[in-house]
Amino acid sequence: MCGIGAILRTDGKPIPEVWLNAIDARIAYRGPDGHGRFRDQTKIDTPDGSRTLEVALIHRRLSIIDHEDGAQPMMSKRGRDRGEGLVAVVFNGCIYNHRELRARLESAGRRFVTDHSDTEVLIHGHREWGDRLQDHLEGMYAYVIWDRKAASLTLGRDFFGEKPLYYRISSDEDGLRLIVVSSDADATGSIPPNTTAAPDTDLRGWVARYLQLGYGWKGRTIARDGTTVDNVEPSGRNQGYGSTAPGWHPPKPSSWRADPVEPNHIEHLIEQAVARRLEADVPLGCFLSGGVDSSLIAYFAKKHKPDLSTFCVKMPDPRYDESAYAQRVAAHLGTDHTTLHVSINPAQDLVKLIDILGQPFGDSSILPTYWVAKAAREHVKVALSGDGGDELFVGYERYLIANLLATHHRLLARIPRGLFRRAHPKSRLHKLGRLGAMAREFPSIGLLATESILTQPQIGALLGESLDEPPRCDAPPDGVDALAALRAIDLHAYLPDDLLRKVDAASMAVALEVRCPYLDRDLAAALLAAPIEQLMRRGRRKGLLRLIARKYLPSETVDRPKMGFAIPLGHWFRTDFGGMRTLLLDHLRSLEPLGPIQVDRRVVRRFIDEHLSGERDHSHRLFALLTLAMWAKSM
Repeated sequence: MCGIGAILRTDGKPIPEVWLNAIDARIAYRGPDGHGRFRDQTKIDTPDGSRTLEVALIHRRLSIIDHEDGAQPMMSKRGRDRGEGLVAVVFNGCIYNHRELRARLESAGRRFVTDHSDTEVLIHGHREWGDRLQDHLEGMYAYVIWDRKAASLTLGRDFFGEKPLYYRISSDEDGLRLIVVSSDADATGSIPPNTTAAPDTDLRGWVARYLQLGYGWKGRTIARDGTTVDNVEPSGRNQGYGSTAPGWHPPKPSSWRADPVEPNHIEHLIEQAVARRLEADVPLGCFLSGGVDSSLIAYFAKKHKPDLSTFCVKMPDPRYDESAYAQRVAAHLGTDHTTLHVSINPAQDLVKLIDILGQPFGDSSILPTYWVAKAAREHVKVALSGDGGDELFVGYERYLIANLLATHHRLLARIPRGLFRRAHPKSRLHKLGRLGAMAREFPSIGLLATESILTQPQIGALLGESLDEPPRCDAPPDGVDALAALRAIDLHAYLPDDLLRKVDAASMAVALEVRCPYLDRDLAAALLAAPIEQLMRRGRRKGLLRLIARKYLPSETVDRPKMGFAIPLGHWFRTDFGGMRTLLLDHLRSLEPLGPIQVDRRVVRRFIDEHLSGERDHSHRLFALLTLAMWAKSM
């Protein structure tokens, strides 16, 4: 885990040091263990004559593997022969199969100079495999590779998007002038010149999409100065000034096939995925919630690392506290378990996290994710997490209603509006009311209605206009049901742009590396090819995973309903716990609640009044609006 940045300039002018300082300052928190910079130049021939390219790489290091030799930027002046010139790299993440790749590359005549750095594998792998490098990597990563001979800057991001890699390309009538790349969206957008954005990146259109989903659609965000910034597509490669070549992706619905899998084979792949993620030259532990996902990871981690430490945070509200369940699982497995008691300051912590993100974020679970990461960091520098289990093993409750919604949304839309407004958010009555709201949204946005925070009418009322082309989940192709289509959308959007963005921001805020075994490439390939019916054995979410877990875990762990990593947000807004009500009102009851973004203040105040009076639960809508206001007022 680290922070990285790069600038490529092609107009013959030098890259100002102040630009590098700006990126470095924004990514410094991601790497407290070291820092470095690299500059280089080369000339290329163009139809108009020669042109000078200048490149600069920036790195902030969180040292996990090979403390002695793993400093970055890492540079190799020549390869196997004189035909291979200088290659330099900055890299964020971990290549789990780096020892295997090192052996293969050494057999091919590549000479390594580090002891066991996974970074050096990228240099020699680039020389050996070129643009097919990612086909050989198993890991979480974001990297930038400069190849002087090819005069190319190559960007790579892992298959599910665990690590962010933001980029912005500026060009003029003479062609490309500037590429800015960074782990930080705000830094990427802050480097001049600010050129004209594409028509579909209009600020209000982007805001409308954010209000629908609570995250930047397709990885796109707006920097504080209004500049459009994109996240490299998971497994995307940008080469030779930004042309994109596809890599390996989670398959889209139309490519799904039904190949039954053997439970023992899936069990082997889970164990292999966990074992791959245990190498570290620093203390390593495992998050343990007491649910089936994290508990099974802890079981296999304990098998390969007998002195495994596990951690769970004790939440102040008993309705959201899983520490007792985690303690029982830890006792069953025999891990060195710690229940983390943390001092939480929700309002203060949220301000810090939105600044780190450099963008609004509508998922309130970023707060407990940050708290457990912060507490665990006092004991370990690397932690295993259960993220990805719900998407791959079909674990979300909304998956159960996908086909019902797609088939009967016209009938379900008749469920009376507001009938269950006062019901508790976790109650069946509230869920029934939500189902009716989803059904009414379905004709305009498809299955994304199951995930929307604000409805299309609410967004239109706020912004004074309707969203012309809202993100939607199109009708599934022939032979693919709605559940499969929704799961695929989660893998391509919700997982990288919400969940993994949250984990990265919350963990890197405290310099903790988090690894996700369920996102292993071999395991994912097998699960994505398996029939949904087999994954949902006997119609139960995570049926196959529970079948495997039952061999090693107590029944109460395997069968316990999913609690989710949530907080009593609505209650905190009403009672001002941790200053949350004060923060909410300070931002959303101001004359310009969203800063330069013009909204109807009456709609915002109606949400606030209805929520604080208990008439309706607007907690997630208010959180999305609050973080948007916090971000917008810094523009």
